[in-house]
Amino acid sequence: MKRKKVSVLGAGNVGASLAQHLVMGGISDVVLYDIAPGVPQGKALDLGEACPLWGSSVSIKGTNTIEETAGSDVVVITAGLARKPGMSRDDLLQANASIIGVVAGEAAAHSPKSVIIMITNPMDVMAHLAWKSSKFPPERVLGMGGVLDSARLRAFIAWQLDVSPKDVDAMVLGGHGDQMVPVRSLISVKGVGIDSLLPDEKIEHIVERTRNGGAEIVALLKTGSAYYAPAASACEMVKAILFDEKRLMPCAAYLDGQYGAKGVYAGVPVLLGKGGVEKILEVPLTSGEKAAFDRSVSAVGQLVSVLGLS
Repeated sequence: MKRKKVSVLGAGNVGASLAQHLVMGGISDVVLYDIAPGVPQGKALDLGEACPLWGSSVSIKGTNTIEETAGSDVVVITAGLARKPGMSRDDLLQANASIIGVVAGEAAAHSPKSVIIMITNPMDVMAHLAWKSSKFPPERVLGMGGVLDSARLRAFIAWQLDVSPKDVDAMVLGGHGDQMVPVRSLISVKGVGIDSLLPDEKIEHIVERTRNGGAEIVALLKTGSAYYAPAASACEMVKAILFDEKRLMPCAAYLDGQYGAKGVYAGVPVLLGKGGVEKILEVPLTSGEKAAFDRSVSAVGQLVSVLGLS
């Protein structure tokens, strides 16, 4: 049977880490693309030489030629500038829009049946731009942020309670930015609601830390932004699509009336399978959570308007 093919556009820390996940797990053949001469080729060669040690039979190729991504089942876009200390995700808007508009269109032309996953920040707006540039149906273009933000929230809860992160369920909705919405009413440990496990002030502290999770890492690194958890998050999404797993994940999806929002990408629970976003689930939110979601989506919408995409 022909192996699946995933193209990762951008061979920086996130892209290379994602390629490692895919190759180490034998999940798919990988094409690692970047405009920097030698960089994707060198990283691909290094990963390929590790395959005998991992017992992996998939192939990986590095290239500076977008045509070599042709026929991909999934295209993951990580290309663009990373945040520096003091920068918000939104500060990257214009610089990364000029990159994504071109890259997404070219990738779509060479892989017209693919699903596109956006990682580049500001992610929700870049997903919107990729959708417009690719001319794909909106369900085949989605963004990664919610999986990452939810993983951070789960980790913080697990550390506070000294329990396994595997037993923590949590979901972060809205835009992948400072106004993201960690949905407190959906946090539980093996079905036990978080309100019965932690006092209110500790929960609020964890919620706030989740909102600033990326900035906390940027401030510590000083020369870049997070990449291990973003890559792991993207890998989970890729697997759900390639293997048609029908996973329920919080992803940035195009909203056309769901949650009262229209014409914008934002993080919501989606059923993820071979067709991309196969269904958007509307979960009950408290009045406070719905108000926070509306504010977050409005902030995304303002950036979409800045780029003239609405």
